[in-house]
Amino acid sequence: MTWLVITAIVLLCLGLSALLGAALVSLLLRRVEPEGYGPGILRGGTWIGILERLAITGAVFAGYPEAIAVVLAIKGLGRYPELRAWKAEHRAKATERFIIGTLASYIWAGALGLIGTALVAGIS
Repeated sequence: MTWLVITAIVLLCLGLSALLGAALVSLLLRRVEPEGYGPGILRGGTWIGILERLAITGAVFAGYPEAIAVVLAIKGLGRYPELRAWKAEHRAKATERFIIGTLASYIWAGALGLIGTALVAGIS
């Protein structure tokens, strides 16, 4: 029975991390973006965010927080050419959106990983 509860906690935290995190980060980005500067500036951002939150929350659950640095490096290196390709006046906005979204996403995913790990430890 305990393994069932632990599995439920892990799956719930992963789901909240990925799906609710997408909504929260999207809401935050709409709140901080300059007027008239709509979404779509960095293609695939929602899916990348969902996957990164799953990876981060999973890494915390697995007791391997070093993997967060790997996720950050992959995301940064993957986005760098796209960010550099923007014209100077748009590059600053795109970079700001990238940083705000990434930090909000990582904080949410890490927090859920820590909360879930604490819940699992309390049950075990």
